[in-house]
Amino acid sequence: MTIKVRELTKTYNPNTDFPVDALKQVDLSIEQGEFVAVMGPSGSGKTTLLNMLGGLDTPTEGEVKIDDLVITRLSEKEKIQFRRDQVGFIFQDYSLLPVLTALENVEFIMQLQGATESESRDRASKLLQRVGLGSHLHKRPSQLSGGQQQRVAVARALAPNPKFVMADEPTANLDAKSTADLLDIMQQLNESEGTTFIFSTHDPRVISRAARVIVIDDGAVTEDKLNPDYRPHLSPVAE
Repeated sequence: MTIKVRELTKTYNPNTDFPVDALKQVDLSIEQGEFVAVMGPSGSGKTTLLNMLGGLDTPTEGEVKIDDLVITRLSEKEKIQFRRDQVGFIFQDYSLLPVLTALENVEFIMQLQGATESESRDRASKLLQRVGLGSHLHKRPSQLSGGQQQRVAVARALAPNPKFVMADEPTANLDAKSTADLLDIMQQLNESEGTTFIFSTHDPRVISRAARVIVIDDGAVTEDKLNPDYRPHLSPVAE
């Protein structure tokens, strides 16, 4: 599945004396299975772009098209279904439900899709094992470190078998080791599952690991290049 963005513009407060152009006539394409970093300073528009790609926000002008589906024309109900079935989200604040265990946090999205309890529990357990949390299934977020909570968030994002994972500043609150571990996990899953990963970031540790880097400044794409130093990473993830 290919994401195609055409003339994408987002203006906040458009009918006031102080409109803000978060995105300006953005054109780009992202192919299935890419591992992409969207970089730029705070306020450059990178988070707004991810929100548009994931159907969380609506543009002022332009469109986002995935194969033949123009998601920017969907109704709110259709957008909810699209996000539930096609997109996984990873947020910098983890956004885990505090009263649920790691296993229950991952199971939850699959149950929304209609999976049985046994199906969702089996897949959630396997995903948490893949991200190195096989011995932490029944711990609540407060019992996990920041890096471990972000691993739960990765497993949750992958639970519904999404075509795309949108990761908004996923390493912002992590130390160097947790960042490296998390990137190992996501790169491994990208290569083994063919899931597209798109990051918004200004973290050089993330940018150096991406296969492709898109630079946004002041709402416009100023650079789009492949990373010549990109290296595959298929080694197992340690517990």
